[in-house]
Amino acid sequence: MTVPPLRPVRARQQVTLGLKQNLAQFLLLVAVNALVGGTLGQERTVLPLLADQVFHLDLYTSALTYIVAFGLAKAGTNYFAGTLSDRYGRKPVLIAGWLIAIPVPLLLIFGPSWEWIVAANVVLGISQGLTWSTTVMMKMDLVGPQRRGLAMGFNEAAGYLGVAGAALATGYIAATSGLRPGPFLLGAVFIALGLGLSVVFVRETHHHAKVEAANHVARHANAGASLSNRQVFTLTSFRDKSLSSVSQAGLVNNLNDGLAWGLFPILFAAAGLSIERIGILAAVYPAVWGAGQLITGGLSDRIGRKWLIVGGMLVQAVALVMVGVGHSFGFWLAAAVLLGAGTSMVYPTLLAAIGDVAHPEWRARSVGIYRLWRDGGFAIGALLSGLLADAFGIPTAVLVVAALTAASGAVVAVRMRGTDYEAGVAAPPR
Repeated sequence: MTVPPLRPVRARQQVTLGLKQNLAQFLLLVAVNALVGGTLGQERTVLPLLADQVFHLDLYTSALTYIVAFGLAKAGTNYFAGTLSDRYGRKPVLIAGWLIAIPVPLLLIFGPSWEWIVAANVVLGISQGLTWSTTVMMKMDLVGPQRRGLAMGFNEAAGYLGVAGAALATGYIAATSGLRPGPFLLGAVFIALGLGLSVVFVRETHHHAKVEAANHVARHANAGASLSNRQVFTLTSFRDKSLSSVSQAGLVNNLNDGLAWGLFPILFAAAGLSIERIGILAAVYPAVWGAGQLITGGLSDRIGRKWLIVGGMLVQAVALVMVGVGHSFGFWLAAAVLLGAGTSMVYPTLLAAIGDVAHPEWRARSVGIYRLWRDGGFAIGALLSGLLADAFGIPTAVLVVAALTAASGAVVAVRMRGTDYEAGVAAPPR
């Protein structure tokens, strides 16, 4: 049976856009996304070591299959999350994402073979695609166009500080009580809290988007309100210079994050670092990434998106080179800080740039398509870096990905429209 889409009703007269006007609900969604990040962070330190020390996987490509599975599942779900949230509302999709996550800790704790771990990451990817995508859309709905960068900064900061905190905590738990089950019990707590908050306290925000749509001026000749899913896909992926630049940069950003997630702990362990120190390095990168977004998100509202993205990609490339040539904890710690700083310049800014161009009527779908490309980078990064590491070693894999990251920044510099367009000061070129 086909369920009709939500109606705009009288919500246009009942809701108000703005951060201050919706502060309580906004902060609640920040907390929910911190729990989403924590659910992902339970794996960052432990799973690469589990592949090596428990399941004894010899090839890096085999060990990284869980990231491939996660990336493909999350990327595909991101695409559908936007369409589902437009049709059924944001809150039901958020709750569904939490419900799907419930078996993940059990699969990670009791899985007798690596195939079970891969299956757990398929489930986790589906859950993350629904929960994280929806919290992004809901914050965009609430704040309206004026504070979009700030909103995305808070959203992504909460998520990746959650990742960092869980990575650090699970590293400590693993060092004191073993790789299983302790670290994954923390993930179970995050899921229970996230589900409870979403069911009881989170309110629907779709009608806020309807209010914004009533006053929206399209910024592209073909970017009006009434576009099919196919038209939104081609516009976001290829046709619009800004949207397509953002999509490729998001893909490459998560390509290098897939490398960091899957191979950095193995590289550090091979150099003789303890689990505690590996946990610190695994946590510092997303911690700087997360905290930095509290600044860079709002900064992009004032100075524009383009050059923050370009600069961030180049900073990431330098940090990756440092990881590839480094041999000590101190040097790698500096590289982790730099990598987090570069990513913080890019991550919320890319999302805000999508919101700048996309019409509110199909913004959720455009965000979903961007996140399809972005999180597809996890799978591509895991496959590429695994193949390169098997053939030439981990340092070479890191250096190749550094070059790709720098090239992606160059694409944004050449192709993406400039600050005046993003700020709505000048009309886009036809």
